Amino acid sequence: MKNKLTYLAVFFGLSLLATAPTALGQGRGRSNDGGDKKNIFKINMISPLVRTGSVFYERAITERSSAQLGFFYTGFSIAETRYRGFGITPEYRFYLSQSKSAPQGFFVAPYARYQNVELSLTVNEVERARLTGFGGGVVVGGQWIFSDIVSLDVFAGPSFTARNISYEGGAIEQDFNFTGFSNVGLRFGVTLGLAF
Repeated sequence: MKNKLTYLAVFFGLSLLATAPTALGQGRGRSNDGGDKKNIFKINMISPLVRTGSVFYERAITERSSAQLGFFYTGFSIAETRYRGFGITPEYRFYLSQSKSAPQGFFVAPYARYQNVELSLTVNEVERARLTGFGGGVVVGGQWIFSDIVSLDVFAGPSFTARNISYEGGAIEQDFNFTGFSNVGLRFGVTLGLAF
C-alpha cells in the first residue's frame, strides 16, 4: 500500500510539472515586475527550527497558475522518540492578481502530501514504528520577486492526513510521541528563493 501511495504522489507531481512547457506557449500578456521569471527554487526558512530541510521548485504554467513540487527530509527527537523520514508535496497554485503574472501575487493552492517517517526510541533502537501518511489541503499566501531574482513566499492553511502506523520489535503506540503527526493540522511556511 505505501509503495502505491509513493508512486501516486510522485506521478501527480511529475504530471503537473510535465504540462508546464505546453501551457507556457499560451503567452504571458500581463505585466510581471519580476521580469519574465517562470521558475523559482526555494527553501523554507522555518523548517530548520524543527531540524527539517524543506525545498521547493515552482514553475509558472499560465499567466495565473503554477505547479510546485516540494520535498522535505526530517531528523529530530522529542522526548525519547527519534524521527527520520521524508515527504513529497505536489501543489497547484491559482494566482489572483489581475496586474501580475504567475508566479507572483496572492494565491490559493490545493496540494497533496505523502510522508514516510520512521520512529525509534532513543533508549532502545530495537522498538520502531513506521508512519506513512497521504493527505492534502489548501493553502493561501503571497509571493513576491525582488530585484528580479529573490523570491519571498508566505503561506498557511489546513492539512488533512490519513495515516498508517506499523510497529516492530514489540513496540506499541504508547511507546512513541506522535506530536506533530495528527490527522488534522496546519501547514505554513516562509520561503526564500531564486527566480530564473
